Amino acid sequence: MSEDTAETPPLLPDEFIDNAPSLGTSASKLSDSEINNKYVKGEVRIVTEQARYPINSIAGIVEDTSYRMSPEYQRRHRWDQDRKSKLIESLIMNVPVPPIFLYEYDYSKYEVMDGLQRLTAIHEFYRNKFNLSGLTEWPELNGRTYDQLPSKVREGIDRRYLSSVILLKETAHSEEDALRLKQLVFERINSGGVRLSPQESRNALFDGPMNQLCIRLSRTPALCRLWGIPEPEAQEVEGGLPSDERINNEDFRKMTDVELVLRFFAYRQKHRLHKSGEPLSSYFDRYLRKGNFFPQSTLDSLGALFFDTIEFAEALLGFRCFYLYRKRSRSGADHWSWRESPTTTVYDPLMLVLSEFVTQREILLPKSQQIQIDIEGLYKAEYDTFEGRNVNPSALQQREEHYRTFFNAYL
Repeated sequence: MSEDTAETPPLLPDEFIDNAPSLGTSASKLSDSEINNKYVKGEVRIVTEQARYPINSIAGIVEDTSYRMSPEYQRRHRWDQDRKSKLIESLIMNVPVPPIFLYEYDYSKYEVMDGLQRLTAIHEFYRNKFNLSGLTEWPELNGRTYDQLPSKVREGIDRRYLSSVILLKETAHSEEDALRLKQLVFERINSGGVRLSPQESRNALFDGPMNQLCIRLSRTPALCRLWGIPEPEAQEVEGGLPSDERINNEDFRKMTDVELVLRFFAYRQKHRLHKSGEPLSSYFDRYLRKGNFFPQSTLDSLGALFFDTIEFAEALLGFRCFYLYRKRSRSGADHWSWRESPTTTVYDPLMLVLSEFVTQREILLPKSQQIQIDIEGLYKAEYDTFEGRNVNPSALQQREEHYRTFFNAYL
């Protein structure tokens, strides 16, 4: 089955996405004179300026609506008290602190591209929201807030500056050009020595209604349980900070849960939109950028479909819903057992197909125990198709067809 003729689910009103080209320009051969002309014209050249902010002005900047922070990133990567204290100790000692990077999305309005944790730590310190701890060079200050510091130490900190590099609005000639250059710069900034996951980058670069929908749906208890992520507590659902247990979960920190929701939406049009040879992460970037412009009614319908499907998946197939029953060869013999963790090899096609059967749940759910037993036979019979390293488009489509045939047998 070719990608153009692959079976896809019926799309919702206004869900259809044109297969527009990816951001960026295609490679081409240019002469040296053409390359020189391109350089002189200033193509793909970032326009920046530098600024220095007095440390005692940072708290006001963080609270200024002219500066966009990234609250979801902050919620998942917040520094602990010792790390925030180390930054303050560096300011006391006048140790150079790396600059922050800002993007001017409108005149005199900025997004924080890099340095959010430094800004937040300084803001919290000046607002007396934590006590210094873990200081090694100034241990006598442990336990104190900003207001409790000796006057000369406070004055010394107040004299420090935080440098910034600002990408100016005139860097780009169009909105799409601005997005491309912002993405280019963002991906090349070493964010605190830690490379961001693809979904963390998307959260910063392509925030919008669909991204916010993915974040909300990522808190769905069934999804958390099926992916081994601690469930959110009441205060997080109501807008508070996540628990330490959530923060310490790697899939939560890397926003894997948010990407899983995005994958469900994007997979509905994958066979038509995903180009041969295109990295899957690039396709998700492109899909999210377009999906942010869906009408609210379409987003609401997609959200309801995801919620119904993930709850149906858990009720029908249990905690091993997204595990793969796989073959391992030992001592010349084949041994079959369940994989010990969920995998997108199963998640992507299974969620798509279950969304098509969700209206049949009243028929299928009473047979869930037998279905959970029989699905082992499906994986054994079609293992070459489901084996995780097989990512050919034809194999992905075959997985969907095997699931459709399997569930149809119980109707």
